[in-house]
Amino acid sequence: MKDFGNILAPYGSQAALIAGETRYLLAMATIVFLVVAAVLLTAVLRHRRSPPAARTPEARIALAVGLALAVTTAVLAANLVIDMRVAHALGHLSRDDALTIRVTGQQWWWQLDYQHASPSKMLTTANELHIPAGEPVLLELRSTDVIHSFWVPELHGKRDLIPGLPGALWIEATEPGVFRGECAEFCGHQHANMGLLVVVEPRADFERWYEAQLASTTLPQEPLALEGRQAFLDNGCPLCHSVRGTEAGGRVGPDLTHLASRQTIAAGRLPNSTAALQRWVVDPHVFKPGVKMPQNPLTPRELEALVVYLESLR
Repeated sequence: MKDFGNILAPYGSQAALIAGETRYLLAMATIVFLVVAAVLLTAVLRHRRSPPAARTPEARIALAVGLALAVTTAVLAANLVIDMRVAHALGHLSRDDALTIRVTGQQWWWQLDYQHASPSKMLTTANELHIPAGEPVLLELRSTDVIHSFWVPELHGKRDLIPGLPGALWIEATEPGVFRGECAEFCGHQHANMGLLVVVEPRADFERWYEAQLASTTLPQEPLALEGRQAFLDNGCPLCHSVRGTEAGGRVGPDLTHLASRQTIAAGRLPNSTAALQRWVVDPHVFKPGVKMPQNPLTPRELEALVVYLESLR
């Protein structure tokens, strides 16, 4: 699976429309700038070199101004028509049986709730959005605290998440890949560290991922992991986090049922590695000052066991 890093290259049908309009507007703005600069330079040079008696009559000046206004009006009208056509196309990508995902902005992470007609098939995860390639997907946009903005530039433009005002966004990725998304609206101290990954997969791979994510956890077989599970339950983690298959049912922080299957932790701030997990659990404020997760003064044995348990949550 390719990992794309060029935000100017569209890999979604909506992003392609936006990129096309952007190129048109950039080209038009460049042409207008060059024409205006050339006319201005010519006028200045002619004015300086010509005696007062040879200067342009007012009638010719009026004609030039009229032509400039007509050209300006035509350019603005063309821009308006193209913008309306693109906006219409962006708003008419829909399918009755499309995958629907509720994206909720939190300070400072993304909650992802996969909707389904059957409650047993509904799925909650965080910070890593999986979607099938080549299919329209409906994102229901919500915010629980302040204004956030969902932006995955290779797939679509920005869309604000406003508390109390539900929004929606259709996306359709044209090929598999991993795309970086960000919150594009200042939302507090850790706004810059509110990232997410969009993993676009072939339909068969997406189905396998989805079925695996629906599974609840079971008791670990490794003694150290079992010890870590108990440390997780005894140290206040369930007050904020959920792990299906355990008593942990907190909703303040991300669902951790399949934490180890994600590529990053802390909303993209850190890689999902043993060392990063250990440092994050002990003191998350080193990496995201102001985050709601408190420090956890664990013993070395407790920390080792807890991280082993977290890494078993696949």
